[in-house]
Parts: sequence; structure tokens; C-alpha cells
Amino acid sequence: MQVREIMTPDVEHLTHNDTAVTAARKMRDIDVGALPVMDDRGQLAGIVTDRDIVVRSVAEEADPSQVKVGEIMTEGAVSCPEEQSVEEAARTMERQQIRRLVVVDDDNIATGMVALADIAVKTADEELAGEAVEEISKPAQPKK
Repeated sequence: MQVREIMTPDVEHLTHNDTAVTAARKMRDIDVGALPVMDDRGQLAGIVTDRDIVVRSVAEEADPSQVKVGEIMTEGAVSCPEEQSVEEAARTMERQQIRRLVVVDDDNIATGMVALADIAVKTADEELAGEAVEEISKPAQPKK
């Protein structure tokens, strides 16, 4: 099974110049916790999560209506191609200890999102989903 078969297609996105408030409202309106950030060429530049907004903006007492997404996003979002197998996508999530991947086409343009929940719900592979949850949930190893 390929990622394109289980991903959420037609994903909304943000730009570097959108504000944290814009990001939060878009997340609220479409009921998601993360959105890809696209650069001026329309290619994937990063990802911003609801946690990024809280930790990098609100907790720092910055004005979310003034803070730009480019200041709080995680650069270099982990992505996968549409034709990648679900198993390899799960392994990528495990290695990176993340719960979602941006799905991109050959031009690095976001075409969807695949979340751990998609793997758990949309595949019949309970073992794969369980293993991914276990690996993703392990405490990160301290860097030496």
C-alpha cells in the first residue's frame, strides 16, 4: 500500500509571512494540529504545529498577531513521496520520532499529510501501527 492511498489530500498550507494567529485560526477551522509551510516557489520549507505556536510564541510572551510563521516553524520538515510504501513511511516516523509526515510530489510541493493515526485506522496492519507508536513514544536519546 502506498502513502497516497491513506494520506489526507489537498492539504492547506502557510507561508513564512503568515502570522501565528493566522496559523492557529486555520488549524482551528480545519481541525488539524500541523500545517506545512511553503516557500516563495511553492516548495516545502518547514512545518508549524500547534505546539510551536504555544512554545515559541505564546510562552515567550510574543504577540501572536505579529509573530511570523517563519520565526516559529520547524525548518526542514520530514516528508515522503506519494508513492512511498506505508511501511517505509512508518519507519521514517519511528526513526525521526514524529507522528506525521508531509507528503510531497516530485517537485517538493505538498500534496497531503499522513499521520500515525492514518496508518492505524486506514491499514489493516495493527502490528505496524503498534510498533510505530512504541518507537515514536520512546524518550529521545540525549545528544552527546
